[in-house]
Amino acid sequence: MNGVVIGADPHKLSVTIEVLDERERVLHQGRYGTDRDGYRQMLGAARRFENRRWAVEGCNGTGRHVAQRLVADGEMDVDVPAKLAARARLFDTGNGRKTDPADAHSVAVVALRTRSLTQLRVDDELVALRLLVDRRDELGRSRTQTINRLHRLLLELVPGGAKRFLTAAQAQALLDSVAPADMAGRVRH
Repeated sequence: MNGVVIGADPHKLSVTIEVLDERERVLHQGRYGTDRDGYRQMLGAARRFENRRWAVEGCNGTGRHVAQRLVADGEMDVDVPAKLAARARLFDTGNGRKTDPADAHSVAVVALRTRSLTQLRVDDELVALRLLVDRRDELGRSRTQTINRLHRLLLELVPGGAKRFLTAAQAQALLDSVAPADMAGRVRH
């Protein structure tokens, strides 16, 4: 391969990396924030190595935000599935202890030894579609939460509560039929 592999174990607020050469010697280790400054420092540390390839764990999950930024910056990137990284960690240390440095090391080792990993690329249409799907899921969760809250409050205001499938007009009619006398009831209303 003649170069280095940078194994990345990403989280929401930090990324732990380990740089390995083709003989699996550790050349660099570090933990960086995922904010602008941390990301810039991580790239600076990695760009000291000429022929580099990034391997990010879970590019379709927790690692997506880091992988997308790397690909957008022109870095060569592969996805290492979490199951492969966990297997490598177990066989490497024998005890399977999960730490961020051990995870970064196992991600890099998997990338060095496995040729069939998914190569990441920029696909604007796929990113746009994923954003729309995520937004739809968020709206669905928000609607469900609002309906559950409405049913709970109606149960406290109206004896027996409301039926399961309730329209906005039916909910309004139920609210109009109730005139709470106490302070808590008026606030609920």
